[in-house]
Amino acid sequence: MQPAQRAFAGWNMIHPRVLDHTDSILPGMIPDESELSAGVRIVPGRRYGFFTDTSLCIGCKACEVACKEWNLLPADHIGLTGMSYDNTGSLSATTWRHVTFVEKIRGADGRRVSILKPFQSDWLMMSDVCKHCKNAGCVDACPTGALFRTEYDTVVVQQDICNGCGYCVPSCPFGVIDLNLYDGKAHKCTLCYDRLKGGLEPACAKSCPTDSIQFGQVEELQIRAQKRVAALHKLGVRNAYLYGVPGSPGATCDIDSLNAFFLLLDRPEVYNLPTAPVLPAARVPEGLALGMLTMAGLGLAAAMCFLQGRRK
Repeated sequence: MQPAQRAFAGWNMIHPRVLDHTDSILPGMIPDESELSAGVRIVPGRRYGFFTDTSLCIGCKACEVACKEWNLLPADHIGLTGMSYDNTGSLSATTWRHVTFVEKIRGADGRRVSILKPFQSDWLMMSDVCKHCKNAGCVDACPTGALFRTEYDTVVVQQDICNGCGYCVPSCPFGVIDLNLYDGKAHKCTLCYDRLKGGLEPACAKSCPTDSIQFGQVEELQIRAQKRVAALHKLGVRNAYLYGVPGSPGATCDIDSLNAFFLLLDRPEVYNLPTAPVLPAARVPEGLALGMLTMAGLGLAAAMCFLQGRRK
């Protein structure tokens, strides 16, 4: 049995307590369930995404577990990596949500912090995910159309169309997309496309106990996020800012904005995020000009060698 098969082998085992309630008390699926859980009605043609407030993240990993359970993703990297309390390490083909743990062990003077203020922590935590960029480089790079933009303005991979070329992997400036070694296909977060079509809030946001991950229409989330930053500034948290909204870090070089954006409390690099991500297409004119100059230089050098040989 392959490792991936072993990981999936126990997913369909029924717990004995399930047999106590074999029938649902509801006549069917709750319509527009997201209105009850997130206060959002999901309507095709509107733009949906995540606002992740890292100041509320407690590192419980409920989002990671919920994502794997709903999408039937196998567990990976069982045990600790030795890097803090992080066992998954990064986003991958089988980890579509990843909780980053960053221990700030240095104070403003550069020395190791040994005394903390009451009720304070030197840990920074962030639940990372695909950004579902407004202008997505992965979609532009896909030669088969396997990567497409949905009616909810999210980006999804169709594995039955993906040919495993991997062009999307380097085209993502955030390092999100990964190829699965078992099926050779590209995989990443779908923002629970199947749940959205059923009127359900994405699994990760629904499972978050502190509302660190908030789901909704991007325009409304951006307004909510600005208010949250202003509130934190009033409380003295002056280092709070938004990442991925127009005019901010993370929304550079024609990316415009991220449908999954963040409130951060330190520099983007601390969270393994690029300050100024660049789409590969933006480098094409520069690369083309450099290539033409190189060819012109080689041609000029060859001509000079030819003329020098003629003189001899």
